[in-house]
Amino acid sequence: MGSHHKTALIFAGGGSLGAIQVGMLKALAFHGVQPDLLVGSSVGAINAAYFAADPSPRGVAGLEAIWRSLTRDEVFHYSWFGLLRSLLSKRSHLFDEKVFVQFLSRRLPYRDFQEANVPIHIIASDFVSGEEVVLERGDILPALLASAAIPGVFPPVKIDGRYLIDGGVANHTPVSTAIRLGATRLIVLPTGFTCEPVLPPTGALSIALHALNLIIARQLLQDLEGHRDQAEIAVVPPLCPLRTNPLNFQAAGALIDDGFAATTSWLEQDGLNRCSSFECLKQHLHSPQDTASV
Repeated sequence: MGSHHKTALIFAGGGSLGAIQVGMLKALAFHGVQPDLLVGSSVGAINAAYFAADPSPRGVAGLEAIWRSLTRDEVFHYSWFGLLRSLLSKRSHLFDEKVFVQFLSRRLPYRDFQEANVPIHIIASDFVSGEEVVLERGDILPALLASAAIPGVFPPVKIDGRYLIDGGVANHTPVSTAIRLGATRLIVLPTGFTCEPVLPPTGALSIALHALNLIIARQLLQDLEGHRDQAEIAVVPPLCPLRTNPLNFQAAGALIDDGFAATTSWLEQDGLNRCSSFECLKQHLHSPQDTASV
């Protein structure tokens, strides 16, 4: 591939399945892929923001260490008192975002977009209109919180007079944004979705996350199909079948390892050059009887 390309790495959302992207990133970094810009939504925005500080195998190792030690409580923290308050008051969200804010501010290596070593663009959604909002300057922490504000789970974040929520809700995936920013070669890191659950998701949060992941996957497919003539697009194949759910943070280590192994073999088969966007994601539309192994 010629170096004249402007390469964008695109990080989709997916809750705890964001660990898969860390494995993909690790393989891409070892392979020498050097992006010119990063575009991320939801958990993908958090991975992208961290990677932007040090886009090398060393930087990915730092991100991997965070994911391997992550607990569900650091992200989705609730107290019975807070839950009761939500139910009895008009509070619009279930979880206390303060713990998540502390977690992010402790871990992020920089605070301003300008300090990133690769330009980063974060996708959020306007809570009123549903349109895509691209955040790319100023304090990065509110941008990340807005992009990951799953409706009903975390509160909307007010930035420049607009209330913003999870980037996965917008009309567009980050693909269109990357092309608008001048990228001519896109490498998409999807998290996929639980495509072979042992049981359907139970619990309000699991159901909300699974539904959002299905929406993200469908939008990504449509967006890639709509833009296939405007850029060279490679989609790192999502893990399939995927049995863990987007709330299972204990599975992060296994997801990183599986994502790394799958992406390494894909790269060895020249996946970056021959994998058209559509066929790579199409592999994901399987029927359950085709999938004997994990």
